[in-house]
Amino acid sequence: MPNVEREADMYSRELNGQQDRHRHAVGPSHGQRLLVIDDDDVMRSGLVCRLKLDGYEVDDAADIMTAKRMLRERTYHVVMLELMIHPISGYELFEFMKDDPSLKWTPLIVLSGRNEMHDKVRCFYLGADDYVIKPFEYEELSARIYSLLQRTRTFEQMAFRDPLTGVYNRRFFDHQIQVELQRIDRYPAPISLVFIDIDRFKSINDTYGHSAGDLVLQGLAHLLQNNLRSTDLLARLGGEEFVVVLPNTSGKDALTTMESILTRTRLEPVAQNEGQSFFITFSAGVCEWEPGMSLEAWIAASDEGMYTAKKSGRNRVVLHPGTSQKDSGVMPSPPPVRKKILIADDDNILRSILVAKLKHLPVEFAEAVDGEKAYESLLSQPADLCILDGMMPLLDGYGMLERLRDRGTWPAGMKILILSGRSGEDDPSRGMKLGAHAYLRKPFSMVELELKVRELLNIG
Repeated sequence: MPNVEREADMYSRELNGQQDRHRHAVGPSHGQRLLVIDDDDVMRSGLVCRLKLDGYEVDDAADIMTAKRMLRERTYHVVMLELMIHPISGYELFEFMKDDPSLKWTPLIVLSGRNEMHDKVRCFYLGADDYVIKPFEYEELSARIYSLLQRTRTFEQMAFRDPLTGVYNRRFFDHQIQVELQRIDRYPAPISLVFIDIDRFKSINDTYGHSAGDLVLQGLAHLLQNNLRSTDLLARLGGEEFVVVLPNTSGKDALTTMESILTRTRLEPVAQNEGQSFFITFSAGVCEWEPGMSLEAWIAASDEGMYTAKKSGRNRVVLHPGTSQKDSGVMPSPPPVRKKILIADDDNILRSILVAKLKHLPVEFAEAVDGEKAYESLLSQPADLCILDGMMPLLDGYGMLERLRDRGTWPAGMKILILSGRSGEDDPSRGMKLGAHAYLRKPFSMVELELKVRELLNIG
């Protein structure tokens, strides 16, 4: 081998070794989820495989509509977008992400075969974080992703984290609480807010010094974080005050959670310093958000609950009753009429999942384990919507529809949503001919299911 080729080979091996050592040094990318959007199946699947080998969790989409649905369902740390995707241009995703507070800060890398200055400039003005031209070397893209993730993490630590305790700060809380309320507006569910204030914190600072006070703040933040769910939001508002947002949690459940944490706080020290153990208690106010309640009123109600706990002797959690039409002297509106859904499926687990995912809607449920029982149920108690499995024992879903049609016993106004695990192309058309209004093939997205149910029942 000539000297030049030998030197080149040695350099190549050394470079590969440095890259391997670099990967080992930075560690695996566990917990970081990426989304690849590209209508080129070969390109997309190849990139997904390489990213997974690097330790990332990766999802992929072949079109913009699928990508939008996935962005609503999951949180992604980086999105990679092919610009010239069909049938809807990748440019549409820019507006979609910019208009959603929960997505506007998600890093976006454009992957494009177009090396036109106009496209690059337009993408950067629209909010792209990087622009990579195809064909590209995977090592370069991998380095760009890593750098972007590191920069984003650093930015989050500087902008959104309290430097003393490491939990979120007031700035992040103000942003995220708006995101949570927008989510509630789209998908109604209970949510509760908790204000926490350490009891007699000033005496700790005055007696033992501010360094001891800082240890207490760190200890309480750690205890709270360890006893909350990953979906809960904990932030330090300043001083000795913390706030907790508990999605999908009623006021009573939030009260139970916080009382359990307070009990643990009483039993074990939150910090130790020079042989001194620090035991503390806190006062907390809980308020469940109610429809029509402004953000300001919600925060004020939680804060008021905390002050009520202070005035009542500290060391307790108070559930604020919140706003009420009864208190304001206005006669309450009659409760809305709840629509009825019949779930006909022989899969017990799937039936329970469907009920759990839809129970926050203004609906009531009936269930049937086969086609015969579904038919009998509809004759005795008509439903507004029947979620019907196409394949069931005794009488399958299509047979049940045929029987309803032929005997003239179709409940007035009832809509049919067929679920099917069969992949035949004639399956949906057969259902539509028998009177079905919508069709979902298993496995399906729960978000898509809810959207279908809302549409069929005309629920806003």
